[in-house]
Amino acid sequence: MNETLKVQGMSCNHCVNAVETSVSELQGVSSVKVDLGKGEVAVEYDTSKTSLNEIQETIEEQGYEVV
Repeated sequence: MNETLKVQGMSCNHCVNAVETSVSELQGVSSVKVDLGKGEVAVEYDTSKTSLNEIQETIEEQGYEVV
């Protein structure tokens, strides 16, 4: 499954690294790419191993808001 999430609060490379690292550690996530300019996070994942909700919660745990 491919999803692109709008995320607010990311402003620098530290933000990019925090989101990409935390989401990529989830079971079933095969790809995470943050577009800082657009405020988007593109995620490719296996729905049998993780859920969109779990991905959103992981991003929010890093201090960012999924809108």
